[in-house]
Amino acid sequence: MDRQYKNILATASKELENLKGQTFDVIDVKCPSSIDYAVQLAKVISKLSPLIGNLIEFSTVDLLNQHDWNASGEWLRQDPGFPDALFKSDNILPNPGIEIKAWFPFATEITARFKDSVTLFKPNHINVALIAWLPEYVIFGKPKIIDVLIVSGKSVAEARDKHYHKPPHYLVLEPEDTKDRTGNLQQTNTNGYRIQPEQCNIEEAKEVVENWGEELLKYSPKKKYQDLIRSLWSQFSYRLDTNYAKIDRIEHREIEKFKTRVENSLFNGKIIKEWSRILTSSDDETLISELQLLLGNK
Repeated sequence: MDRQYKNILATASKELENLKGQTFDVIDVKCPSSIDYAVQLAKVISKLSPLIGNLIEFSTVDLLNQHDWNASGEWLRQDPGFPDALFKSDNILPNPGIEIKAWFPFATEITARFKDSVTLFKPNHINVALIAWLPEYVIFGKPKIIDVLIVSGKSVAEARDKHYHKPPHYLVLEPEDTKDRTGNLQQTNTNGYRIQPEQCNIEEAKEVVENWGEELLKYSPKKKYQDLIRSLWSQFSYRLDTNYAKIDRIEHREIEKFKTRVENSLFNGKIIKEWSRILTSSDDETLISELQLLLGNK
């Protein structure tokens, strides 16, 4: 049984990796009819990112179901729900899944978040797919997959907890136990809290943590440790970190390598980070010159 879900997950992950270089026929931004139109489009194309990202996520589930799974189950899109794609099967347990994160590399960072508790990944049966895409002609055309990274969800959650959790300055809190509630009311997300030194005695907070002992500085989702964290959280002043768990900030080694690889990928005659610099620059003369070349080559 263990091998079955691992095989399903490995095959599905390979199918997604094979998307590299393909275009998705989900939307087609028409070629600008003038350079003025192109300049304006260049300034707003990033606003399409959430929509196209969702369309790519929907399409990947359809793509996975094109594979022959020998009647053992099918991939379902969970929206809302975790993970995004779940292999629903009565025979293969636990059901493997893939959390899909689309990334538009012209954005300033990978803004997708990963707040799901590490406890959800105990069998290591859920992967994360990071799919980088751009319009096939930089600012127009169909979405083109630049690259795909597949990593285990457990590794992402562990990297996040290790990066953020630094008591007493920063706390990662597991969701409260809600397993007795109906599915839509169950809590699965962690949250990050930053201490407010101007509103409490931080030296006293440090002393409390020092009394825990060295072995309790390492993060744990277990109840005994979480009770310690919640006690600290209630005793001192903390605020919710609204930037918590952005994938770009958790310092996952493979994700960092992937980001660098994508930014340095050649795309329509330039590396992607150079296109990003041109499109976000206030130098309209350079932008117009590059867009003229782009339209001329189309």
